[in-house]
Amino acid sequence: MDFINASAVFVGLMVFFTAVLLIAERYLLHYGDVKIDINAGQRIIETSGGSTLLNTLLEQSIFIPSACGGHGTCGFCKTSVVSGGGPILPTEVTFLSRSEQRAGLRLACQVKIRNDMHIRIPEELFNVKLFKASVLSSKNVTHDIKEIRFSLEDPEEISQRPGQYVQVQIPTPEGPVYRAYSISSPASAKGIVELNVRLLPGGLGSGYLHALELNAPVTFTGPYGEFHLDEDPSTEIICVGGGAGMAPMKNIIYSIYERWPNRSCWLFFGCRGTKDVFYLEEYRQLAKKFPSFKIKYALSDPVQPGEEWTDEKGFIHLAVDKYLEQGITRKAFLCGPPPMIDAVTRILLDKGLKAGDIFYDKF
Repeated sequence: MDFINASAVFVGLMVFFTAVLLIAERYLLHYGDVKIDINAGQRIIETSGGSTLLNTLLEQSIFIPSACGGHGTCGFCKTSVVSGGGPILPTEVTFLSRSEQRAGLRLACQVKIRNDMHIRIPEELFNVKLFKASVLSSKNVTHDIKEIRFSLEDPEEISQRPGQYVQVQIPTPEGPVYRAYSISSPASAKGIVELNVRLLPGGLGSGYLHALELNAPVTFTGPYGEFHLDEDPSTEIICVGGGAGMAPMKNIIYSIYERWPNRSCWLFFGCRGTKDVFYLEEYRQLAKKFPSFKIKYALSDPVQPGEEWTDEKGFIHLAVDKYLEQGITRKAFLCGPPPMIDAVTRILLDKGLKAGDIFYDKF
């Protein structure tokens, strides 16, 4: 009992002294004015030291992806720090591989600005904006997925590419956190952002979005993502998804047929059962208008008595293997659970695609 009491006292003292040090650093230490050099002089930020790199960039409207609100628990805010970042902290090691550490990657939310720094970020992050919007519509497309459309208010338009995503701001008592969702509306829909959101048990972001009422205000940042749709209309596009991975597929498909009505595109989409099927009839109508668009849905669970199903059965990678021929110039975009992504990738490599022609988003 004495040992337990002593341990409790020791832990309590450590927590107390840690809190004192954090308060002292925040209010007593002054690092003076510092400069942050971004991309070798592309932009110079002059600021007061003491804050984190993530918050400092946020104050300058440079939005680094981050899902946890800067608490060091998501690992999304990896940023290349060339110099001035100090030693890697224990809170970063879990999220950084050895090769990433050697390359100078750091978690922006954990790096304190104490002196001049040189960092590198993707140029596209300079185009990411903070958007104010409101709910235009919200409807169930399956038993657990909603299609939610937002009307942009400030700014009133977004410039996005098929395959990109936004980070929705979720209010919490501890401050805002962010959750990433792929954009399902086509690139031509400048004033609208549409999402497909699956309700997850206990999901902070999905619970918030599913509960939103019409005209409710929403804040998000974006667009993010490095995927570029191949501009050569002779390159066939392969889209493979499952569940909420439909969102980027829809964006890509509609963006293609707004520009290239004769371009070949396949959609392979995996569902567990018939209750998880959505947009199929809509895509069938699109395929009637554009015969170069081909669709294959597959159910992984057995079809229940009384249900009608005339499309594929089994896992979706089997349909990919069955219908794609060898020797065609293609690029592929995959979005879904890791086992699906891995299985489909193996099939596509066997079909002749190069690894650099396969883009994916695992969730």
